[in-house]
Amino acid sequence: MKLLIEGSHHMNSREPMDYVLITPARNEQEYIDMTIRSVISQTILPKRWIIVSDGSTDQTDDIVKQYLIIYPWMELIRMPEHSDRQFAAKVYSFRAGYERVKDIQFNIIGNLDADVCFEADYFEYLLGKFIENPQLGVAGTAFVEDSNIAYNYQLTNIEHVSGQCQIFRRCCFEEIGGYTPFKGGGIDWTAVTTARMKGWRTRTFTEKTFTHHRAMGTGNSSMLMAWFKRGRKDYFLGGHPLWQIFRSLYQMSKKPYFLGGALLLFGYLWAMVSREERSVSPELMQFHRHEQMQRLKNIVVRLFKLKILKKEAKSI
Repeated sequence: MKLLIEGSHHMNSREPMDYVLITPARNEQEYIDMTIRSVISQTILPKRWIIVSDGSTDQTDDIVKQYLIIYPWMELIRMPEHSDRQFAAKVYSFRAGYERVKDIQFNIIGNLDADVCFEADYFEYLLGKFIENPQLGVAGTAFVEDSNIAYNYQLTNIEHVSGQCQIFRRCCFEEIGGYTPFKGGGIDWTAVTTARMKGWRTRTFTEKTFTHHRAMGTGNSSMLMAWFKRGRKDYFLGGHPLWQIFRSLYQMSKKPYFLGGALLLFGYLWAMVSREERSVSPELMQFHRHEQMQRLKNIVVRLFKLKILKKEAKSI
């Protein structure tokens, strides 16, 4: 089964919508079988799927090898062993996978983590979104952690696409230069935000979800330390201080109550006082801060209107 593009100015009329997937995986023996089963069950299969074992020391490679003979469009690449989980290492693994597919014909490329699962029509749904909107450069869906939708999309930027499953139009991915290897993280965010800065549309579609089996940011640390690290990352990715205060106060109202938001703000302030080097370009930081202030303005206006409506309802 193949979807066809009609009328896109980025591609030839009625060009087949082929997609490839790349999955950097490090010590994912607990989850990768679920991910593989999800992909091989898709109503539209990928043209190629490159799983890059990032120096795994568990049974990850053996699990993948069981499927390679049955599914010739799957391939396993082995990267050198290293002692820790690094965000930059994920980029190098992805690039190794991209080298294996760059010379074949495809329109869509996906970065898929090895600890997720989803329904059989998941990629058919996302491919359809790219067909509907020729300006769509990056797409994904909401995701579930611990049986709950991870974000409140009334407050979270729906134009951001979470890194566990990011799907790019190939020409968009190549225009932004792919992923940038920041050791401290933010590689997924940088790719999506750069795409918007260059005029592409990016979008999380909430009608579908995938399940993420490992809580974000806890691959190498506790949940509390993960909040501190997120705060640091918010700083070196150029986040606006006013937005960080708002974000931290909002997080204090959610589990872990007060502590998560406090650590989020403390991590940001720690990085500021330490004068940590920012990873992003001045151009991207300016674009990012403008987006944050526009979102904050929209939230305040929405809350103000809601307050007026409540007052009017009480007076009736």
